[in-house]
Amino acid sequence: MAQSFWESEAVEEGQAESQPAEQGTLAVSVDEFTGLEERILRAVELVKRERVARAAAEERVAQIEAQLREQAPLVEQLQKEMSALRAEREHVRQRVVRLLSQLDALEL
Repeated sequence: MAQSFWESEAVEEGQAESQPAEQGTLAVSVDEFTGLEERILRAVELVKRERVARAAAEERVAQIEAQLREQAPLVEQLQKEMSALRAEREHVRQRVVRLLSQLDALEL
């Protein structure tokens, strides 16, 4: 009989200890769960906004790359023109220097 007394007392203690602890844990868990749920919802909204922003940025990059491809031939043409104009300027400068030296020779 002593053995069954100790067994029943142990079972009652286990039940008594688990019920209040579970209720306290459950109340805290609901609050924690609500807070966690709110953080998850904010994180989901943040991810959605970031995806939209990323898609917009990728679209802008694609547009800029297309513009760059369109303007590359123009840039190349302008670079060639600049080279030609510089060569022409140098040629004109040399002619002016030659003419000035001829004028100087006439004055002597």
